[in-house]
Amino acid sequence: MTAAAVTTAGLTKSFGRQVAVDTIDLLVPSGAVYGFLGPNGSGKTTTIRMLLGLVTPSAGTVRLLDRPMPGGAGAVLPRVGALVEGPAFHPYLSGRANLARLDDADRTSDPRTSRVRVDAALDRVGLLAAATKRYRAYSLGMRQRLAIGSCLLRQRDLLVLDEPTNGLDPQGTREVRSLVASLADEGTTVLVSSHLLSEVEQMCSHVGVMHVGRLLVQGTVAEVRAGTETQATVETEQPQVAARIMRELGLREVRTTHASAVGLLGDIAPEKIVAACVYQGVPVIGFRVDTPSLEDVFVGLTGEGFDVSG
Repeated sequence: MTAAAVTTAGLTKSFGRQVAVDTIDLLVPSGAVYGFLGPNGSGKTTTIRMLLGLVTPSAGTVRLLDRPMPGGAGAVLPRVGALVEGPAFHPYLSGRANLARLDDADRTSDPRTSRVRVDAALDRVGLLAAATKRYRAYSLGMRQRLAIGSCLLRQRDLLVLDEPTNGLDPQGTREVRSLVASLADEGTTVLVSSHLLSEVEQMCSHVGVMHVGRLLVQGTVAEVRAGTETQATVETEQPQVAARIMRELGLREVRTTHASAVGLLGDIAPEKIVAACVYQGVPVIGFRVDTPSLEDVFVGLTGEGFDVSG
């Protein structure tokens, strides 16, 4: 993944005196599933609208699939599928009829092969068996999958999905997550905007974290997590002794509770901690290593919870 599907330089959008997006330099590698993270109100949707040419930037530049926007919109946008702020379909029409109407509106599509494209899109998102069912009878997960299906009526090199799991139950969320993963496996670059950090951690190869209009950090999930350290916890009846052993091994910021000792692992092999405790007669009731989550990264960068911009 060396080429970039999306790049911005100094991208800014102001509404009067309010700066909604503040000089961000976005880089989405081709073939990545890029999680565009941030609390509600952090500037994610405004950024996406600028990427797609729906909103004019106040400053900065945008390139999609190596073409400048909005100048290259005519050549680029047919290769881009987008779902922004939820799906909108006719409730009284079936899933197939809704997609057929969208396909008919595409001036570049061949009406003679419309049924083939529509059914292929329905099959791709797992809705072919429910093709004749009216949209109003679809579950939330089915509605989101149909919306993604509408982006797949033709070959797409880039999918931009704004909060694709918003409001879904766990089953619907799993359906969308599985679909995104399969699309990425086929080579489609996917930009997923979300405020659900746990979902993004399961879905994405790369992330960018927004906060009050600024891009705080971006890179692979591992690179972004590298800013915070892994923590080791020994559960024991002798926490003070365990804490001393952990300090001797080189763990930092070691602290104790009434039934555990906790410290930053650094480069220390976790198995050494348990072995050293057992060797010195400390009973180990439990041991765990906690990898920092993306929310830990956000809190570390801002000192605030993830919902502060909501």
